[in-house]
Amino acid sequence: MSDYDVIVIGAGIGGLCAGALLAHQGRKVLVLEQAPRVGGCCSTYEWNGYKIDIGASIIEFPQVINWAFERMGTTFQKEVDLIAVDPTFTARLHDGTEITFPIDLDKTKEEIRKLAPEDVRGWEKYSKEMDGFLKAALDGFFVTPARSLWDVCKLFAKTPALLKYGSLFFGSYEGVLRKYLKNEKLLEALSFHSFYCGLPPALLPGHFSMIPYAEHGGIYYARGGMIGIPLGLQKCGERKGMEVRLNATVEKVIVENRTARAVKLSDGTVISAKIIVSNINSKKLYTEMIDQSNISRLARAGYKSYRYSMATPMIYLCLDYAPPLKDHHTLMTVPMQKMNDYWFDHYEKGEFPAEQFGILSWTTRSDPSLAPAGHHIIAVTLAPGPYRLKGTTWDNEKETIMQNVIRFLESRYLPGLRDHIVHADFSTPVDFEKRLLSPEGAIYALRQDLTNAMMFRPSAKSKQIRGLYLVGASTHPGGGVPTVTASGMIAADLIGKYES
Repeated sequence: MSDYDVIVIGAGIGGLCAGALLAHQGRKVLVLEQAPRVGGCCSTYEWNGYKIDIGASIIEFPQVINWAFERMGTTFQKEVDLIAVDPTFTARLHDGTEITFPIDLDKTKEEIRKLAPEDVRGWEKYSKEMDGFLKAALDGFFVTPARSLWDVCKLFAKTPALLKYGSLFFGSYEGVLRKYLKNEKLLEALSFHSFYCGLPPALLPGHFSMIPYAEHGGIYYARGGMIGIPLGLQKCGERKGMEVRLNATVEKVIVENRTARAVKLSDGTVISAKIIVSNINSKKLYTEMIDQSNISRLARAGYKSYRYSMATPMIYLCLDYAPPLKDHHTLMTVPMQKMNDYWFDHYEKGEFPAEQFGILSWTTRSDPSLAPAGHHIIAVTLAPGPYRLKGTTWDNEKETIMQNVIRFLESRYLPGLRDHIVHADFSTPVDFEKRLLSPEGAIYALRQDLTNAMMFRPSAKSKQIRGLYLVGASTHPGGGVPTVTASGMIAADLIGKYES
């Protein structure tokens, strides 16, 4: 007899979603998490009365997350106290120009008219195209398995409207936007969204160009910090008996006759289960945590060939004043071509310059309770950071880089910043690797270009090991809070179908 019906490795959003849904199927579920808190990159830690988000700073596509809660007889809104965020963001361009994008599309159109009147019609055409694509994609793409070419064919057959938008999958993010928009300032304001998926505008597949439009469907913040989302999923699972064990690091998946049987923890404990669900990086899972004799030679080569996604260095600032910002999200942008050049001229060469672009997430703008009265928090998402710094290490340069970036922020975006910092912390790619056990600090697990999408991503139902399933950013549909939630639903559906 096995100790559990299901063991889930990792209490990120994908793991907790799958675990909770499987508990609602009547299965005995144990979730093992190496950290002292749930959530992975979508989590929150405390420092002297400040609640600081580790990574994720906003919720998009809330309807996808709501589907998971509805399957458990409740709703996202009932389980998590959500705060509506409006506008979606303000972009501060490299020349100091600002443009704000309200949730309301008509109001956004008027903002565009002020900056780029020649692109109003193009924005309308872009919005119409993305609205149609989103409706088709939400119906078919998010919660449909993509384990093989046959699965993908069935996906398109199930949602034939997607065929109309096939060209989006073969173009680039930049190419799609330039099809509709000509004004370089407007393109600059919309260009950083490509890094929401881990690649520069020139390299990211074109279907991700729907993100700037999709935000107008509503974005939210979880009161008390982003950890509210995984905690909501945890509560739903625990109502049906799901157990969550923190500070429990899984070192090995024990496989016999190519069937997952148990996991071995770092303290030597072995726990058995009929089914193992992995919410950790699939490349690490298959190359380091499973005896290689259980994996075919071709598959071993395939798993090793995957490239980890970019890492996202972050600086967390606790302040004793209200910063001179307007919105929850302020994007610090540079021209689109400069974002592309950064990838090739700096990121891939192991360089991390002090002049930055990225996001200023003023979380206390939406929820003042995150900090002591009169105090505020800004989480600064910086440009992609190479895991290996050229000629040095992150640990050696950490303090110097942080101070250089703070000086840059003060000179361009936050005057007087250094006089108001109560506490500053810098999480480098190496720190993310240590804290979250995410190889190379990869925020989206694996690269999200076309060659690593859908059936080219590791399968949600393992093709090598019976009884092993994958959730999270390193399987379909990829990285991001709503997409990893969807991966949990896909795995739960597959287990319901194949595991009696």
